[in-house]
Amino acid sequence: MTIATKSALVVRGGWEGHAPVQATDSFLPFLEANGYAVRVEDSPAVYADADAMSTVDLIVQCMTMSSIERAELIGLQQAVAAGTGMAGWHGGIADSYRNSSDYLHLIGGQFACHPGKDPATLTGDGPENNYVPYTINIVPEAADHPIVAGIKDFDLVTEQYWVLTDDYIDVLATTTQQVRPWDPWHREVVSPAIWTRLWGKGRIFVATPGHSLDVLADETVRTIIERGLLWASR
Repeated sequence: MTIATKSALVVRGGWEGHAPVQATDSFLPFLEANGYAVRVEDSPAVYADADAMSTVDLIVQCMTMSSIERAELIGLQQAVAAGTGMAGWHGGIADSYRNSSDYLHLIGGQFACHPGKDPATLTGDGPENNYVPYTINIVPEAADHPIVAGIKDFDLVTEQYWVLTDDYIDVLATTTQQVRPWDPWHREVVSPAIWTRLWGKGRIFVATPGHSLDVLADETVRTIIERGLLWASR
């Protein structure tokens, strides 16, 4: 039996299409096996509790869209700056709290769109209309980073995130949005797919793959996220 020596806070909810409960539940055994006592919350309200946040070594957030109150956002910022790590995947971290530019500033990247299939081929309005084949390219200069060490470029068929970012992120992997005949853009766009960000004494980890449970079960995606959780932790 692993004795818990660290504390992880899982904050989950928001849009149900990303299966926040099942997705985060799938990582709980990993966290517990690595010595974390895990607390689970279904809203960001806990971020406003300074006493509770002072004990957290790692925040795992899976909260797509939704909203965050000012006191909650300030509590989150202060916790990360004081050394609490923050990590997540896909919309659970890169498409959270669209009402807050300060949250975007903290994370360093925001979902903009996921280019879909040829409109002439679409049937219905299901998420599969946005599942496209694409490649995650490991940045050569980051190949020795502990999150991606030993991992080669790999392919997925799922949502490909086009994200808006700033220069204060450390990009570990990218993905390139192609130009297809039906797209309104005129040249390829390279987006960060995996990145880290240092904030005060804290570390932030983001992976954009993770739309669905099968993507999270992909061996390479899983390895990257698990390493990212441990890397980000205090």
